Amino acid sequence: MKKRTLKVLGIACLCLQAAPVFSAITAQQAAEQALAREFTAFFNQRVAEANVTGAAFAVATSDGLVEIGAAGFTDTSQKHSINENTTFRIASVSKTFAAGLTGVLISEGEFGWNDRVVSYVPDFRINGDAGKVRIRHVLGQSTGLIPHAYDNLIEDGLSMDRIQDQYRKLSYICSPGECYSYQNSIFSLIEPVLEKTTRRTYSELMNDKIFKPLDMRTASVGYEPFINNPNHAKPHVKSRGHWKTVKVKPNYYRVAPAAGVNASALDMSKWLTAQLGGHPEVIRPEVIETLTRPRVKTTRDKRRKYWRDMLSDAHYGLGWRVYQLGSHEIAYHSGWVSGYRADIAWSEKFGIGIVVLMNVEGNSISEITTTFWQMAFDMLEPVGVGSEDNRLVSNHSAPP
Repeated sequence: MKKRTLKVLGIACLCLQAAPVFSAITAQQAAEQALAREFTAFFNQRVAEANVTGAAFAVATSDGLVEIGAAGFTDTSQKHSINENTTFRIASVSKTFAAGLTGVLISEGEFGWNDRVVSYVPDFRINGDAGKVRIRHVLGQSTGLIPHAYDNLIEDGLSMDRIQDQYRKLSYICSPGECYSYQNSIFSLIEPVLEKTTRRTYSELMNDKIFKPLDMRTASVGYEPFINNPNHAKPHVKSRGHWKTVKVKPNYYRVAPAAGVNASALDMSKWLTAQLGGHPEVIRPEVIETLTRPRVKTTRDKRRKYWRDMLSDAHYGLGWRVYQLGSHEIAYHSGWVSGYRADIAWSEKFGIGIVVLMNVEGNSISEITTTFWQMAFDMLEPVGVGSEDNRLVSNHSAPP
């Protein structure tokens, strides 16, 4: 009898001990839902005010989707409404996928962050010692070469082989790892590195290592999968004060790691959940930490409209920007390609993230994203590992 009584009392004690934890979790979820409701109302209002043709958003935590919303249409005919599965071009947000895939393969032992690029791309030649450029410099936007090198040739439709021939004219403006130098074509040198080491195509690797394990059912790499999906958002540009539906330009698909991923808001919520630690079997926490470690300062970001009133410091990691918003740090990236805008951002400290997708080249996306973070910081309590310390480091050129 005594033994049975002790067991019952033990269970009761466990329940009493668990109650505060359960209450805290419930309170946090309630706060997240309140944030989602308030943000949804703002999102719908702002999209309508800005006359955005089509847009979608998702809010997620490590546990999964909190809220998803969509507004407008796939094109100006207004025949097809945007929904959670409508795919958009995510433009430079693709860089977060390239970095994530690279981190996964490095964790599997395929190659290393400090490996020389010329070891895998022997034709990589510049007006200087190309051997100084490491894989971490390519994905960290710190190659030391002039920013946006030959983006004009991408836009003109030249092949990557022809563009890479032009690299021989480039000289260092700083030593690799020492300064920020944003790239698209040079960033995409990671593609031949991955393909040479694995003997698989970039698209195959992304599908097998990222999209399928995360159940991103409509995500893809490339022009053909995008336009062949009947539920895709068409691009729009301003013409005489009105949004005009235009054709999808294939040019930046030639630099797939930099700008070649297509995804829906629902897909992107799953990518957010993975960044927040919800899928360690796909992308390990130590990989995420490596990618989001601040490395080179991006001072000009502090002058960006809507962000400049919040940003106290800005850096680039590996495929991710790292923004300091007062005492809070977020990982962030934006994307802009003809007819589309995209934003993604998440906070380890608050355990939540946001993605916004648009099929217009509208600046309202920055206002929408920054407003979300203002709301989040006001309405949520810190929950993550980053809530007790500031992970910003000063040795930005150090290897992972």
